[in-house]
Amino acid sequence: MRGGGNMQNMMKQMQKMQKKMQEAQEELGKQTVEGTAGGGMVTVKVSGHKEVVDIAIKPEAVDPDDIEMLQDLVLAAVNDALKKADEMTNNTMGQFTKGLNLPF
Repeated sequence: MRGGGNMQNMMKQMQKMQKKMQEAQEELGKQTVEGTAGGGMVTVKVSGHKEVVDIAIKPEAVDPDDIEMLQDLVLAAVNDALKKADEMTNNTMGQFTKGLNLPF
């Protein structure tokens, strides 16, 4: 009979952890990180859910004769922001997976 109590206790702990993970995920969606390129000529904001929420391009980054450079800057800024969003997610969600070896 004692084993059943432990199992029930473990299930409660798992439910608590699930709720905390869900709250942490929601919180990540509200947070943003910035990626930049070209010394700040292009800035991209990304949410913790990896959604691009804002792109700012300074006028001096726009050269009609060199559209490729602008495309490269936007791409670099987006990738920088996504990398930072990954780091933020790993820092936030990592507390739940320590020792569990669960893939994200």
